[in-house]
Amino acid sequence: MRKKKGQPSNVHSGSPKPGQQRLQRILAAAGIDSRRKCEALILEGAVTVNGQVVNQMPAFADPEKDDIRVYGQRIRQPEKCYYLLNKPKNVICTNYDPLGRRQAVDLIPCNKRIVCVGRLDADTTGALLLTNDTELVNRLTHPSFKVPKTYEVEVNGRMESQHIEKLKKGVWLAEGKTAGAAVKVLRRTNFETTLEVTIKQGLNRQIRRSFARLGFKVKSLKRIKIGNLSIKGIPIGGYKELTIGHIKGLLRSCSQAKPTSTAPQSESQPEAIEPPETEMKE
Repeated sequence: MRKKKGQPSNVHSGSPKPGQQRLQRILAAAGIDSRRKCEALILEGAVTVNGQVVNQMPAFADPEKDDIRVYGQRIRQPEKCYYLLNKPKNVICTNYDPLGRRQAVDLIPCNKRIVCVGRLDADTTGALLLTNDTELVNRLTHPSFKVPKTYEVEVNGRMESQHIEKLKKGVWLAEGKTAGAAVKVLRRTNFETTLEVTIKQGLNRQIRRSFARLGFKVKSLKRIKIGNLSIKGIPIGGYKELTIGHIKGLLRSCSQAKPTSTAPQSESQPEAIEPPETEMKE
């Protein structure tokens, strides 16, 4: 039977067809609201696809081909944007904070709905990637995608070679033994030690907890690189706008990554997700 013009194809389907994405993710990527609030919009019947009300989930649509509207207004997929921020201290990485604290997204003059790729604790400074390309967020924060993250760590006390070897081999935490880290001593005195540490895991407060497990308190923690993206030349609180070339280079620098799709292209549409709370967090 021939499908009538303007009728969505398999909007309510067990799995998406090529080109289709979850409807709530399309809405979130278009900046309508968070994914969860977009789900509520769908359930209340505020969303149509090619003129047909969609009020059940799962629902899939093609953002390139389908006419998707919210309260009668057709949505527009924004151009992708990417920023590398040198996050200051006491800035948080969530898009909403009931306490009204300063947010990383507020430091980027962008009228699109952007999110942080992973998290940095409020008292950790340095490299933070922000984007509206939530397909990229999904890839970089997925546990199977091993993104090297390099930190400059300053601790109280003198770390000896046996401590550094333990970091390299992995430290036992509540979740189990951490993967080995690459460690380089930058400065060392009897009173403090500064190291460069590269990890590919994203356990919650992994570096601080690892050093504490060895008996050392972290005085200062700064992320200086994400993959091949460095904050060198970016002042604290400043940012650099990135290109698709930068992002492709970032993905290539993840040598042990296990991506599930190809590198983002400028014309492709993102699939919106809510970034996990614990991925890439430090």
